Amino acid sequence: MSAVAGLLAVPAAWIAYAWGSHAFTLGCAWRGSREGRRIALTFDDGPDPVTTPRVLDLLSAHGVKASFFLIGERAARNRPVVQRMVEAGHDVGNHGWSHKCLWFSDPWRTADEVWRGHDTLSEITGARPRFYRPAWGMTNLALFPLLRRLHTRCVFWTVQTEGRRPASASVQVTRARRRSQPGAILDLHDADGVPGAGQRLLDALPAIIQGLRADGYTLVPLRDLL
Repeated sequence: MSAVAGLLAVPAAWIAYAWGSHAFTLGCAWRGSREGRRIALTFDDGPDPVTTPRVLDLLSAHGVKASFFLIGERAARNRPVVQRMVEAGHDVGNHGWSHKCLWFSDPWRTADEVWRGHDTLSEITGARPRFYRPAWGMTNLALFPLLRRLHTRCVFWTVQTEGRRPASASVQVTRARRRSQPGAILDLHDADGVPGAGQRLLDALPAIIQGLRADGYTLVPLRDLL
């Protein structure tokens, strides 16, 4: 890796976090407005041909509009699932073409990951994605001018119910309720970045929705929170 590429690989997500999770740093959002009691449910790593339709069923049954960050190559293989999201009124955001971690990606690989994801989702949905979430939350400095050119907001999260380690359904429900505050962006996983993540989310999602509503929150898509 060249010295320039190494410099571009500075983990800007960590810098943004150090400046405060409420800050919008380099165009990134960690949370929405604290006014009102609104929360956004966001889903990463899909679409999965089995678990994502079941997530959509649950959201429909509970009357929830949410936001999905999709991996481009998975979206290309599961077009009807993506089209169903759009028809149901959910946001469709870009999660990269192949879920490649950008931390050590050079500017050319970074552009390829973002552009291919954008172009694929645009072709399927008929609209350019308004939101982008980097795989694993890892960025580099080449990403931000690219997103500005695409007029796309970089979105992280306030609460992650399951990260790189598996978390049972009960643990995810507890984390969602205890850690949420007005304006929170919840990061959930409807496909297996971590093995079994999709099924664990299916087990947890009804209780997450019911619990947050019992706590007085309104669940909205990102377009209404940011």
